[in-house]
Amino acid sequence: MALSSKPNKIFSSSSSSSPSLFFSQSSNSSSKSKSKSLSFLHTSSKSKPQLKTTQFTNTKINSILKTTTPTTKTTPQKKYPEEISSPKPTILVSEKLGEAGLRVLRDFGHVECLYDLSPDDLCSKISDCDALIVRSGTKVSRRVFEASNGRLKVVGRAGVGIDNVDLSAATEFGCLVVNAPTANTVAAAEHGIALLAAMARNVAQADASIKAGKWERNKYVGVSMVGKTLAIMGFGKVGSEVARRAKGLGMHVIAHDPYAAADRARGVGVELVSFDQAVSTADFISLHMPLTPTTSKLFNDDTFSKVKKGVRIINVARGGVIDEEALVRALDAGVVAQVGNYEEPPPKDSKLVQHENVIVTPHLGASTKEAQEGVAIEIAEAVVGALNGELSATAVNAPMVPPEVLSELAPYVTLAEKLGKLAMQLVAGGSGIKSVRVIYKTARDPDDFDTRLLRAMIIKGIIEPISASIVNLVNADFTAKQKGLRISEERVRVDTSPEFPVDSIEIRISGVESRFASSVVENGEVKIEGKVKYGVPHLRCVGNFDVDVSLEGNLILCRQVDQPGMIGQVGNILASQNVNVSFMSVGRIALKRKAIMAIGVDEEPNKDTLLKIGQVPSIEEFVFLNL
Repeated sequence: MALSSKPNKIFSSSSSSSPSLFFSQSSNSSSKSKSKSLSFLHTSSKSKPQLKTTQFTNTKINSILKTTTPTTKTTPQKKYPEEISSPKPTILVSEKLGEAGLRVLRDFGHVECLYDLSPDDLCSKISDCDALIVRSGTKVSRRVFEASNGRLKVVGRAGVGIDNVDLSAATEFGCLVVNAPTANTVAAAEHGIALLAAMARNVAQADASIKAGKWERNKYVGVSMVGKTLAIMGFGKVGSEVARRAKGLGMHVIAHDPYAAADRARGVGVELVSFDQAVSTADFISLHMPLTPTTSKLFNDDTFSKVKKGVRIINVARGGVIDEEALVRALDAGVVAQVGNYEEPPPKDSKLVQHENVIVTPHLGASTKEAQEGVAIEIAEAVVGALNGELSATAVNAPMVPPEVLSELAPYVTLAEKLGKLAMQLVAGGSGIKSVRVIYKTARDPDDFDTRLLRAMIIKGIIEPISASIVNLVNADFTAKQKGLRISEERVRVDTSPEFPVDSIEIRISGVESRFASSVVENGEVKIEGKVKYGVPHLRCVGNFDVDVSLEGNLILCRQVDQPGMIGQVGNILASQNVNVSFMSVGRIALKRKAIMAIGVDEEPNKDTLLKIGQVPSIEEFVFLNL
């Protein structure tokens, strides 16, 4: 919409009609990788694409990870999230959970404990639920997410493994999946060591023999563990705890895990080796990897052909990582001497379970009183936190960010999302965004700077105003790929204080037309840059113009001739309409040349007020942006 008394003057407003955006089919790039308005579990429903004029409520610094929902702007609102009443969320618990965890859930929402639901019953019930907590027995399939009709926001897995949850579908539907990976770590490791010792000394077989009235002391001669090599396959939390305990038993411990850090392994006294080296040199093998398409039946005939003859295998991971028929063949041939295993309910005719050289238990890894209570509390707190809008450190399908990093990145998360929104609004309606380049300037080693969380928030800020689907931290990358939006990232080392993780974030959009020509630099890219000052996100650069204005409320950018009285003229126009100015900054190329005036306003000026600003003789173009 162009309103101007001069042919060459451009006026743009966020209240203009929805732009038509087209996305290329290029893929999103990836990297290694408490805000005032994190809102990663965006709960608003949308029926059709529209360019929204939104207002994000201001929140207190001590509520930095609370959810705030974008609402259509009518009148200025200053309510904090805790002042806004909303119905309690409904949390469905489909498998038994410790009472301590249930108390946490009941203090927060309405809890329904419905056990042994059939798949059909679960699908019928799920559309009334905001969160679902399961253990290993409930299959949370794509059908469940489809049946939820977008209401299901969190799935909590009370335990470590998440192979019973369709993560791809959860991500696609914007549902966060959290687990409880720490509370049962020690219990699972202890169970692994118990199986290791019982297997080495034939404890279960000797016990059964005695109870059968036999005395077969010579038959059950075991092997010593001291000096033997134990290969840990999967050096995560449980695997590393098993390693620590095995070292205490005098074992030599090696490990294979393509994602484990070498320094962390060295800290435990463990050497990281290749898969083939691990299986071919180990006297004992302990499995701790998750069940994924990559690890399914990883231990098969080919693997057993590489192992040391007489190897003993402990599996306290998932049964599916072993091809059971291949394992039985290896046992019968004496290639594998013994197996210590725990199972989900096995078939009655399982040859593996019945094999005399196999010790088997139910899935008892987390079955201690202490672990059960710990898991219940851990998953309950993770689910409650997620429903509150907090990004859990145990999130499985969102950027995995440790709590201390979350705290440090908090203001930059807000900055990233607001820069994304601002960049989106600077693109003219007829343009098609195909690629976005993000440049992070930091005093820290760029290779060690994890940008996953910031990238997700930039994507959210760019896509959400023009997307018909819910966009949040969980599905931001997925949605960008679906839209064909390519996000590239660069990390630039700058000479500033390494005390702060980010000096500034720069966003560049190429191949588009801009609603504010001054935001375009020499190579045709729309460019903006922001940084955090005193804990508050600020805009520091638009195009080639340096500015300094807080990214709060709304923003007016004006390109003008640099001359006295300009601030007063625009300020008087806004004051006459009772529009409060919160910040103002002027950036110029040179004295008495072109300048950009950036004005932060608490309220959205009406069209007449904006028209009056456009009629100021020395203002050449301006744009109103809603943040």
